[in-house]
Amino acid sequence: MSRYAPGGVNYSFGPGGLTPAIRAIIYGNVAIFVLTLFAPGFFVGAFGLIPEAVVERFQLWRIGTYLFLHDPNGFGHILFNMLFIWMFGVDLERRWGTVAFAKYYFITGLGAGLTVLLVSLLPLASVQSSYVFPTIGASGAVYGLLLAWALVFPHRQVLLMMVIPVPARVFAGIMFAIAFLSAVSASSSTVSHVAHLGGLVIGWLYLKGPGNFRLELSYRLTRWRMDRMRRRFEVRRGGRDDDDWRNRVH
Repeated sequence: MSRYAPGGVNYSFGPGGLTPAIRAIIYGNVAIFVLTLFAPGFFVGAFGLIPEAVVERFQLWRIGTYLFLHDPNGFGHILFNMLFIWMFGVDLERRWGTVAFAKYYFITGLGAGLTVLLVSLLPLASVQSSYVFPTIGASGAVYGLLLAWALVFPHRQVLLMMVIPVPARVFAGIMFAIAFLSAVSASSSTVSHVAHLGGLVIGWLYLKGPGNFRLELSYRLTRWRMDRMRRRFEVRRGGRDDDDWRNRVH
């Protein structure tokens, strides 16, 4: 990705250090992943999103706990999910604040889980297997973060296929098209494209509805607090035309 600077485009990988909510999410996922390595059958069977267990045995916790489970047969699943949470989540948390960001993350994650649950109830042969098989991973919430990042920072650059630079809004559109086409196909892929699509749709509805007002209010409050702290400690915003040495922080 890249950031726009006054003199042009400043390329950098990632948004910087971990913010509080991102740190808690990543550490929590990694800790649970390590535990899952010792008893994968137990953790996936007890906490994965199995619609049959939710509907027929009322194990409602599965709609939330599946977010913290990842494939114990390899590191790629959790590695890429945590990488994307860091890449797209840090800037959003800095803009919205920790509480508002965490709320959005779990709303999209839970929304993705509910989408999987509802789709599994459809009288279609292509979704029957999803009713009894577990869905795990934070990918639904990751897609929600991608959508929000693209809406808040539409002109940021993302390397498509790690090669082609495209604006964030174009990248989000491409990912939505892939998720949609994959979800409506009859493919037997082990990837839950329905969860990806659910995270995108729930994120869109939240950001285009009353949730956007709360997030924007949180952003304005965060910015006001930062400006107040700057005035308190006599910190000035940087600028090329400011040559007053007395007003510089050093």
